[in-house]
Amino acid sequence: MISIVIPAYNEEEVIVDTIQRCQQILAKLFGNEGEVIVVDDCSKDKTYELAKQAGAVVLTHPHNAGYGRSLKDGINKAKYDIIVITDSDGTYPIESIPDLYNEYVKGFDMVVGARQGKNYDESFKKKILRNILKSLVQYTAGRKIDDINSGLRIFSKATITKYFDTLCDTFSFTTSVTLAYMMTGKYVKYIPISYHKRVGKSHVKLFKDTLRTLQYIVEAILFYNPIKLFLIFCFSTFFISLLSLAVGFIFQIKSAFYMSVGSLLVTFILFGLGMVSVLLKQILFNSRFNK
Repeated sequence: MISIVIPAYNEEEVIVDTIQRCQQILAKLFGNEGEVIVVDDCSKDKTYELAKQAGAVVLTHPHNAGYGRSLKDGINKAKYDIIVITDSDGTYPIESIPDLYNEYVKGFDMVVGARQGKNYDESFKKKILRNILKSLVQYTAGRKIDDINSGLRIFSKATITKYFDTLCDTFSFTTSVTLAYMMTGKYVKYIPISYHKRVGKSHVKLFKDTLRTLQYIVEAILFYNPIKLFLIFCFSTFFISLLSLAVGFIFQIKSAFYMSVGSLLVTFILFGLGMVSVLLKQILFNSRFNK
């Protein structure tokens, strides 16, 4: 049995259809077992009332708390250990949930729907920003990632709740859980899914939410794999050292030699700090995940 968790904010146009499609999938997979949980993030329309009428378990926030907080609350409320999350706006192919489930039971810790098609690419500006963030996440995780922030995925409640205090409460929740699982050795599988045009107006603020995601990625690097960040700084200062040395030799500038030596010393210091950060991370992880 599974619990399907759906965060919703002002989705009265599509929430009933989304719930009914989820109920049909649950009936197909498990008969009458399973549940659909809608977390209404203080909508200003009839999302809450319509979700209740459609037969979902409905939670509501007293004020707008964010996409990630809605998912956390829905997961905590879930009766079953197997959790599926999906959006309420009609973009994700709910009919693909059985495909995710079939892969999940093979032993993966999380299975994610990797979005495909023109509706996913959208504008050129959005595609560029997404690729920048994707490159940073792949650098952090050290592996190829098909879709860093897909909102259709399946995982275990018992596993994900251990990460809750490190996961983002906003739109970066899915990015943060991707990094959390990959940086702690979990098995993550991607399967391609179609991606549809959303019903209604998007709540994503492209520039603002991109900056928030970038901020979280940097925080995640420091938390999960700090040596990666220190290596960037080390390579930068080492390059400055070599460049200064070359300028000093070519133009016989004494200050360039001093800068070269200083930059090299900074490189060694940064590398040492990176090693200390790795030790601290290991101590933190052992205390957090070996309880």
